[in-house]
Amino acid sequence: MTAASHASLRHDWTRQEVLDLFALPFNDLLFEAQVVHRQNFNPNQVQLSTLLSIKTGACPEDCKYCPQSGLYDTGLEKEKLLELQKVVEEARAAKASGASRFCMGAAWRSPRDKDMPAVLDMIREVKSLGLETCMTLGMLDEGQAQQLADAGLDYYNHNLDTSPEYYGEIITTRTYQDRLDTLDNVRRAGMKVCCGGIVGMGEDASDRAGLLTQLANLPQHPESVPINMLVKIKGTPLAEQDDIDPFDFIRTIAVARIMMPESYVRLSAGREEMNEQMQALAFMAGANSIFYCEKLLTTPNPKANSDMALLQRLGITPEQREIRHTSEEQEAALLQEVENQRAGQAFYNAAL
Repeated sequence: MTAASHASLRHDWTRQEVLDLFALPFNDLLFEAQVVHRQNFNPNQVQLSTLLSIKTGACPEDCKYCPQSGLYDTGLEKEKLLELQKVVEEARAAKASGASRFCMGAAWRSPRDKDMPAVLDMIREVKSLGLETCMTLGMLDEGQAQQLADAGLDYYNHNLDTSPEYYGEIITTRTYQDRLDTLDNVRRAGMKVCCGGIVGMGEDASDRAGLLTQLANLPQHPESVPINMLVKIKGTPLAEQDDIDPFDFIRTIAVARIMMPESYVRLSAGREEMNEQMQALAFMAGANSIFYCEKLLTTPNPKANSDMALLQRLGITPEQREIRHTSEEQEAALLQEVENQRAGQAFYNAAL
């Protein structure tokens, strides 16, 4: 089995093929993942995202891992939707710290009509700073997805969390198909997809293979694939869950890289529990995106200065991806320049 055999984009993976990847000797798996990674990305660059909770707590869903569920007593202080100015301030700080994407999350089952105008304003203002924008607001219907796209939202995050078979052990208030329908609405609206899952929730290797099979067999691979390690929060049903073996986590990163070679694989929640060596292995396995802030919604994350120190020691630099905006006059001038160039290219230049 060679890395080249997996490097092309596929959407027809079988569960057994993925289990065979997981079963490879650890060094062989990391070698294959690293080869695929180098074929598609600069191996020494990492995309930095910052995540802000714009509305915290009181979610009606029963996701067993989540401290924001209103069904669990986790001591989380509930907050209303943040004011626009506060969001813009946080976005400016994120950009100054080196982030290229600003992600905003709200603890909703789905956004309400009365909240959409404020959410759309947040997208426009953050984009005006030259940042990529991402949101996670729960389930979306077609109209909501189109409104977000029209406002300029770049990415929408909606995780599948785990395999279809294990899903009912973790969530009962929405179905797996509900999640797939939201992803379809996001794609139809023209936005990019950020979609991954959580490992360490008591699932087995077959469930991890099932999650990655679902992601890789979507009509289009998610542009961003966050792989989260369960953060155990007191008061949630998974608070006493046994830790996942660190090598099993790294294997999940590596298999995701092989199966979705052009996607950004994000080392996401749970980094606070990882030592530097485990994070370095994750980068070697093909992770090339991290959340870069002190909190991921409501759970801890390594401090920004620690992140930068580790990246520097590893010789990894932040990816620069600023979004540039032009005025209508500038856009018209650029279009005219293109037309002029096309007109000039209609004739053969004998001087060349």
